[in-house]
Amino acid sequence: MRKLVVRTERWETAKPFVIARGVKNHVDVLVAEITDGANHGRGEGTPIYYRGDSIELAHSLAESVADSVASGISRAGLLDLMPPGAARNAIDSALWDLEAKQAGKRVWDLAGLPAPRPMLTAYTISLGDPATMAEAARAASGRELLKLKLGGEGDAERVAAVRAAAPNARLIADANEAWKNIDIEAMCHQLHAFDVELVEQPLPAGDDADLAHVRSPVPLCADESLQSRAELGDVVGRYRFINVKLDKCGGLTEALALVHAARQRGLGVMTGCMLSTSLGIAPAFVAAMQAQFADLDGPLLLGGDRPAGLRFHGSDVDPPAVELWG
Repeated sequence: MRKLVVRTERWETAKPFVIARGVKNHVDVLVAEITDGANHGRGEGTPIYYRGDSIELAHSLAESVADSVASGISRAGLLDLMPPGAARNAIDSALWDLEAKQAGKRVWDLAGLPAPRPMLTAYTISLGDPATMAEAARAASGRELLKLKLGGEGDAERVAAVRAAAPNARLIADANEAWKNIDIEAMCHQLHAFDVELVEQPLPAGDDADLAHVRSPVPLCADESLQSRAELGDVVGRYRFINVKLDKCGGLTEALALVHAARQRGLGVMTGCMLSTSLGIAPAFVAAMQAQFADLDGPLLLGGDRPAGLRFHGSDVDPPAVELWG
């Protein structure tokens, strides 16, 4: 019989992490561990507060399904038993890890994917005034892909300053719902002049209908507006990309199904992450193997990481080692 154990951990950020909704100096994560006596699987989830999730709720929800996990519930069964969120992500990831160890295979083999190679990942520049963001971008100018956190008024100036500081970097941007009172089409034309390749979530989730007549030269990407396959129909025609996060959709099982469904609808895919350790990023790496953009820098933004954590070199991240996950 299997046994599920869950615990919470707090990890400090390397420096304040600033987005349009506020500042974070630490992140609380849920860790799920499942053992069958001979093999041990583990996973990690980060509650997404704007979805109403919290570390307390995630811990309670995970504990509430301990008997079902012990009785052998499948990953498919987990989708019906639990709502999307950090708790399901942690348990789903632990089940993938356990199944890989039981089979003596890597997770990508179980998922029917080819052997992975090092992957280009974005590196996040926190929201700040133009000079502060330029300084951060200059320090990271050797990285190939920078993701800029934007906040509304003054965003064109922020992007201009970053472009001057990192003239050779590829740029993507994340408005985090902050463009409610901004002329989005005009702003995107300004950002296009600085070769910005993608803009995430310009409007608050729920206001997506206002994008129907926006003709942006920069592809728009749904993040907060899309949690799982249930919302996919709502973003078609308004966005050209979706951001798949395992903590939103509730694990790698749903993420792989969401990526497939999005591609069937002609949508591009970005795989993102919350602040998390390498244990939380490892399953996202597998989902990102089918994405055009990967934003998997969560561990780089923390003050520390787990043993056998992901290896980042230059702009790339290596596939997870078996000692870490999968």
